[in-house]
Amino acid sequence: MTPLIRELDPQRDLAAVAGLYGAAGDYWLLANRAPHGAAEVAAFFTDGPPGCDPAQSYRVGIFEGADLVGVAELSFGFPLPGDAYLGLMLLAASNRGRGLGKVLLGHVEGLARQRGAARIYLGVLVENPRGLAFWQGQGFVDTGVSRKDDQTGHLMLRLGKDLRA
Repeated sequence: MTPLIRELDPQRDLAAVAGLYGAAGDYWLLANRAPHGAAEVAAFFTDGPPGCDPAQSYRVGIFEGADLVGVAELSFGFPLPGDAYLGLMLLAASNRGRGLGKVLLGHVEGLARQRGAARIYLGVLVENPRGLAFWQGQGFVDTGVSRKDDQTGHLMLRLGKDLRA
């Protein structure tokens, strides 16, 4: 079955995003050190990096049939005005390792290029070696920028990729 990628709507797709977050509960336990809640689901449709306009962001989902199996949020203008930032890309645990992440990332990179972004950035937790390996395998490199989250104690690395290549 060929997956379908489309923009997500907060009214129409909120329940589907909540279901996906449940199917990716392992990620939330790692990232937040606690299960996700309704706040994380709602924030998918409103959050973004500092200085970015959420109305100018893309929130897309990848579907297999009627099932939402992954989401991505792409913002523009962070860390610099001409850049894109992938704030979240998440797949249901049962759908990881099947190539869907590459498909979704390819779509997101295409959106960033269409908007004229020269680079795309993201953050990855040091405690997520599988995620780090995925991003590095897709051409992302460590920018040397990192930050420690005071609430969770996580160290997050900023990775970047040149979209002009």
